[in-house]
Amino acid sequence: MEDIKKLKKALRQQIRNQKSALNEEIKMKQTDAIFKQVETHNLFEQAQNILFYWSMDDEVNTQNFVKKWYQEKNIYLPVVKGDNLEICLFEGEESLKPGERYGIPEPDGTRLMNESLIELVFVPGMAFDQFGNRMGRGKGYYDRILNRIPQAKTIGLAYDFQMVKNVPVEPHDYKLDAVISPDHHIIK
Repeated sequence: MEDIKKLKKALRQQIRNQKSALNEEIKMKQTDAIFKQVETHNLFEQAQNILFYWSMDDEVNTQNFVKKWYQEKNIYLPVVKGDNLEICLFEGEESLKPGERYGIPEPDGTRLMNESLIELVFVPGMAFDQFGNRMGRGKGYYDRILNRIPQAKTIGLAYDFQMVKNVPVEPHDYKLDAVISPDHHIIK
């Protein structure tokens, strides 16, 4: 288990370095390519209740996509509460406030009490592989929330360099249904 933790730590550092070297033009080009695939993906087309995330600066930018679709589909965003994520409806950018823990904008609106309504979850991550394995930032937020909503399909969003041969996994790590990057569309 210690070896896996060391492998994860090294991979996180490698991805962090690659993220910091990525210029804005490439980020935008890859983000556009990713969301062209998302918009035509059958899981997205069929879902009405979708848990997305409001991207951090080093993640695939989801903000424009969320703003584009929230009036046609029920788009929810996570809200950090202690060691867990709650699910709240996104009701427009003006409804966001800085999150208590990390300062990531979070909706200040209606909490979804019936989480089983979520049909699709878009999941951030540091690294992904062809088997649907995902490595997050190491806090386990998404592993915990995905275990609470097992009926939901899951899609990871990644820049090309975030696709690696094998993500080191531990028993608690949640496997995704699909991963979309500019040059990859992997379904497990």
